[in-house]
Amino acid sequence: MEKASQIAFGRQDPCGRLAGDHDKWDLLAALTHAAAEFDLSHRTLGVLKALLTFFPERALPAEPDSAIVFPSNRKLMERLNGMPESTLRRHLAALTRIGIVSRKNSPNRKRYARRSGEDTALAFGFDLSPLARHAGQIFDAALAAKARAGHLAVLRDRVAVLRQKLSELSELADGAAELLEAARRLLRRKPCETELARMAETLREEIASRTADQAPQPSRLPSREMSGSTSQNERHIQHSLKKDSDSEAAQPAAPCSPSDRADATREEAENGNGLSTVLRACPEVQSYYPGGLRSWQDADLIAEKLSPMMGIAMPVLSDARAAMGRRDAATAVMCILEKLGTIRSPGAYLRRLAQKARAGQFSTKPMLDALLQRGAGAEIVS
Repeated sequence: MEKASQIAFGRQDPCGRLAGDHDKWDLLAALTHAAAEFDLSHRTLGVLKALLTFFPERALPAEPDSAIVFPSNRKLMERLNGMPESTLRRHLAALTRIGIVSRKNSPNRKRYARRSGEDTALAFGFDLSPLARHAGQIFDAALAAKARAGHLAVLRDRVAVLRQKLSELSELADGAAELLEAARRLLRRKPCETELARMAETLREEIASRTADQAPQPSRLPSREMSGSTSQNERHIQHSLKKDSDSEAAQPAAPCSPSDRADATREEAENGNGLSTVLRACPEVQSYYPGGLRSWQDADLIAEKLSPMMGIAMPVLSDARAAMGRRDAATAVMCILEKLGTIRSPGAYLRRLAQKARAGQFSTKPMLDALLQRGAGAEIVS
């Protein structure tokens, strides 16, 4: 099969696809995409562009001797920003050798035109019509070049992904470092399709062998131990608060088992963050809830009301509740309110606390101790 660079542009087109006029700049753009197919350098394409600028019409005709331009070498050198004449001659010879343009020489090999009235009767120079006659071949080669470039990009990405997967799987052990380095060097070059396909297959085989050898056991997500104590926040909390009035009979409190009360008291003693301690450390909440917080349900509700005022979005608060529980999330919000003047972004601060809670590195006790040591407010008895 002949390469495009080996196909003579002067051949006749048996399918008749090349007849008619074509936009010269579209042809130049397509030829630029397919430059490798025709062994054209960017300098040679620059010379062709300069020749095209001397043809006054945008539509390039396909009839022989219908698109002759006759600039002197000096004019061409000016439009090519002072290209040396020897270099110009070499690129002009390349264009005529490939067949993109053809020469029509005068008896003395000068380039000129003879006019008859307003028409050009005879012209000698470079004929650009072969470019239009073989437009179909050029456009097909450009489409093929684009498709090939896209395919190579996909192969490169596939090799990069497989290399990353092998790197994570092997941790540079058992000879994998050499293969990873070879893949890295390959990606730094401009490899051909065969090299990329071969490397992708090698990486797949290596990954498959290591996956079969390791046979990892299914991992279980870490879970925190759930508690049935009323001091924990797994149970549903009603957000609506009912205010007592003279006309309503006081509802009896739900009975609490002695074991639940003991668990709650013991946990608050251990953590040091009972509601009374929180209110002593965070007196600022009284200005937003002057009625007094009588339960953790009240604290959870006021934290939900305060968060938007402080710049904490509800998704961030919900994430904190899921990570640390509703009680600790409410405590964190009240502590943030107390230090609001020194915290640049309360939402980001609470999100960071939630991340620590998921890692098991969060406790509200240090926050409360710091506020209590600062002497913020007198004790408020709930």
